[in-house]
Amino acid sequence: MKKGSKYYPLFEHLCSADQPEITLTIPDIEALIDGVLPATAWSQKAWWSNRSKGALQAAAWINAGYHTTTVNLQQQTITFRQFEAEYTIQRRDGKVLWNRDAIKALRLHMGLTQAEFASQLGVRQQTISEWENGVYGPTRSTSKHLELVAEKAKFTYGETKQE
Repeated sequence: MKKGSKYYPLFEHLCSADQPEITLTIPDIEALIDGVLPATAWSQKAWWSNRSKGALQAAAWINAGYHTTTVNLQQQTITFRQFEAEYTIQRRDGKVLWNRDAIKALRLHMGLTQAEFASQLGVRQQTISEWENGVYGPTRSTSKHLELVAEKAKFTYGETKQE
């Protein structure tokens, strides 16, 4: 989400909300973005869809780690819920195996886009995408770096599966 985007203030608000679920009114959202939403936002539930392809507004909440769960146009309220990443951390010889699910869960836990996460790790955004899509995994040294990043971010590993 680019800083100059019309919906960046919504993205920023959701990132800082630190709540599993947040309900905003359409006027609240207009106040956040300091602008007017299109008429379709007031009249069509589809405008609030979680499909982000080409929809800048959806990119705002999706990149913040949320999705819309309830759209009540009559009451003019939109409920956003944080994604709940389900993952299994696998270990081999006591070391975490940084697979696609674990990497994505860490990134979402940190509230980062792939580009922001890549910048923190010193890799390309495409690398993060390839890791998350299972094209290949991180190197041994990058895995050690991921461990340190996870520890600093207070990322809990959830259930573990020993291999």
